[in-house]
Amino acid sequence: MVTIQQMEEMLNELAAEFPQEFFRELNGGIILKPEEKLHEQNIANDLYILGTYHRGGNLGRYIAIYYGSFVKIYGNLAKDELKKKLRDTLKHEFLHHLEFLAGERGLEIEDAKNIENYKRKYMKKQSK
Repeated sequence: MVTIQQMEEMLNELAAEFPQEFFRELNGGIILKPEEKLHEQNIANDLYILGTYHRGGNLGRYIAIYYGSFVKIYGNLAKDELKKKLRDTLKHEFLHHLEFLAGERGLEIEDAKNIENYKRKYMKKQSK
């Protein structure tokens, strides 16, 4: 299992791969939080949030990555596989940021559809 310090190092390496333009107006940067986070629409205690994009408040705009959620979902993966999952999550959150700057909501709408699909699948399992 990767420690939080190792994940912080991976996250810093990955952040350096992205173009500087992606960081425009991301004044709070990228934060690695130790906790695991369940989605508010979670039904079966299995819908963990890996990352979030925040666009206001005291910290301004920033990306939060949840170490505890990564450990819960991907704790048994090899370090290089975990790094791929972390990269994918960071890309996803950067896309939220870039869409917000452009006044777009495509990924936000897609995420909402995915949550509805999750709930539908759960209800279907329960009705069997």
